[in-house]
Amino acid sequence: MPSASTKLYADDVSLLVLLLDTNPFFWTTSSLPFSKFLSNVLTLLNSILLLNQINQVVVIATGCNSCDYIYDSSLSTNPGAVNGIMPALCSELLQKLEEFVTRDEQLGEQQSLGATVSSLLSGSLSMALCYIQRVFRSGPLHPHPRILCVQGSSDGPEQYVAIMNSIFSAQRLMVPIDSCYIGSNNSAFLQQASYITGGVYQKPQQLDGLFQYLLMVFATDLHSRTFLQLPKSVGVDFRASCFCHKKTIDMGYICSVCLSIFCKHHKKCSTCGSTFGQAQSDVASASNLKRKTPET
Repeated sequence: MPSASTKLYADDVSLLVLLLDTNPFFWTTSSLPFSKFLSNVLTLLNSILLLNQINQVVVIATGCNSCDYIYDSSLSTNPGAVNGIMPALCSELLQKLEEFVTRDEQLGEQQSLGATVSSLLSGSLSMALCYIQRVFRSGPLHPHPRILCVQGSSDGPEQYVAIMNSIFSAQRLMVPIDSCYIGSNNSAFLQQASYITGGVYQKPQQLDGLFQYLLMVFATDLHSRTFLQLPKSVGVDFRASCFCHKKTIDMGYICSVCLSIFCKHHKKCSTCGSTFGQAQSDVASASNLKRKTPET
């Protein structure tokens, strides 16, 4: 998928914004240890930086209560490689990641509403798009940007609106969103994100070979993808979440003014305040009662 038509480096120069899931509720129950997962991600980032000296990687940590930038190769003080390894990448990222996990845990303890099982994917997507937009406006040249979501937590229906807004913004900017989902079930949000933006959605069948999936599928730049047969999603779950109870629904009611979705009929839209008419089922039942003739 092409990026902007102007202000580009060579075809093989990439800007990868990686969203790293650090949700402790998922990693405490996952069969893949977080240390091994992090080792695979670091190796992927190291490989991308070694493919081209102009390549750039940005890592955003996604927690339950917050998200933050934990690594930016353009700001690295020592980007040089030693024996094929970026020492600054490992040291700086691990230090910032440890600080982020501590802050996110403290923020969760301060909140009185209870723990959130899902990660704050909507926030990390927004931060990634803001960074890419800043790169677009920074100078006459920029690499091909793309977003990679490495997610394991389940979808949070309460984030549906924010995530869909981010997806459509990425589509407008022509920025593909790749998704590597390592949870038990498929992620409807990431499936829609990759499908709408022209990215790749992959759910590894064997987590022991996670690095092979990351390297062979997600390390390729956008220009090289035109010559490769990358995996395609068999089916995409396009179900939406209702605005009233934040649950995934198959059928519902839609406000004709603001397009808000509700699982049950309401007299008034809670989003824009529009007044709704009578539900079609209620109208049908009322008309049937009127058509009944009294028994003689």
